[in-house]
Amino acid sequence: MKNKDITILLVDDEPDIIEIIRYNLNAEGYRVKTAKNGLEAISLANKIKPQLILLDVMMPKMDGIEACKKIRELPGLSETVIAFLTARGEDYSELAGFDAGADDYITKPIKPKVLVGRVKGLLRRFKLPEVENKMEFGELTIIQEEYKIILGNEEMPLPRKEFELLSLLASQPGKVFKREDILNRIWGMEVVVGDRTIDVHIRKLREKIGDDKFKTVKGVGYKFVA
Repeated sequence: MKNKDITILLVDDEPDIIEIIRYNLNAEGYRVKTAKNGLEAISLANKIKPQLILLDVMMPKMDGIEACKKIRELPGLSETVIAFLTARGEDYSELAGFDAGADDYITKPIKPKVLVGRVKGLLRRFKLPEVENKMEFGELTIIQEEYKIILGNEEMPLPRKEFELLSLLASQPGKVFKREDILNRIWGMEVVVGDRTIDVHIRKLREKIGDDKFKTVKGVGYKFVA
């Protein structure tokens, strides 16, 4: 996974800290979203499904410990890495933080280069589903590295986004992929597209590969039928 495909949610009630950390992570190519308290963090995490959350402990409205507990209860965030940002002297919260579901701690203040190194280390813990280079489903063959589709004995060219959408759905046959997950992983959070975009791409894939390969789960998303 490339840095540009990684979303980091940064949660802190101090604007200066937000700005410094965001600047350094943006410089590495990461997508950074921010929230200023625990309540905002829960709502935003549920929406964008980040790979990493950097979460301050002491915040108004809802502290980081409680927010971490609630984030861990959200569907689709079980593999998200959560690291607490703590000021020196807040060691008392460490045990509570791990009990709440945190993966690690980063002590403030921290030098930018050291922070970036810690973030890279944390992201190595993020687990993505293993996707085989070659996937075969009867007469349909998907070859990831070559961006190639073979249907029957004929190669079928597909536009990049159609190929990526097909590969995503086929990576876990039977799993229902939510619309927001598809938008995030195929188009990215920096690109504004609507639900209709997904519908159009699914319709085109049905026309080319077969209507029976794609099932719509109303109000949720789509799944691939092997």
